[in-house]
Amino acid sequence: MLRLLIPFFILLLPLAEIACFILVGRRIGLFSTLSLVVLSAVVGIVLMRIQGFGVLTRLRQSAQTGRAPGKELLDGAMIVVAGILLLIPGFLTDVVGLALFLPPVRTFLWNRLMRNVVVVDIGGARPDNGQGNRPKTGPQRTIELDETDFQRDDRP
Repeated sequence: MLRLLIPFFILLLPLAEIACFILVGRRIGLFSTLSLVVLSAVVGIVLMRIQGFGVLTRLRQSAQTGRAPGKELLDGAMIVVAGILLLIPGFLTDVVGLALFLPPVRTFLWNRLMRNVVVVDIGGARPDNGQGNRPKTGPQRTIELDETDFQRDDRP
C-alpha cells in the first residue's frame, strides 16, 4: 500500500493540483483562484485551532474517567493532517483536508481503523473511587483507612 502512495504524492498529486489550478483559473480568473488558495489556508488554521481545543478537552475528559484516549488521539492527528492539507496550495488537498475536519468522516475512519487494531489495556489509569484516591489491584494492593475506619483493641 505504501509503495503505491509514495509515487502518487511525489508525481501525480502535484500534476493533478496544477491541472486543477489551470481549470479553476480559466473559470474564475487568476485573482479569484489565488484568493481561494489563501482563504483555504486561513480557514485551515482557524479550524485546526477550534477543533484542536475540542480534542484537547475530550482527551482531558477521557483521562479523568480512565478511558483509553485512542479515538481522541486519532481525531487530533486527523485534525493536524487536515490543517496541513489546507495549508498546502491546491484544491484536491483542500477537499481532503476539509473532509477530515468533519466529525462523521473521522468517525468513519476510526471505525475502519479499529477493524484492524487490537487495543490492549495494561491497567495504567484507573478512575477515582469517589474519594479522591484510585483503587489498586494486584499483589501490591494497598487499602487506605481513615481514623474512623480503624480501631485498635488494647485489651490483653
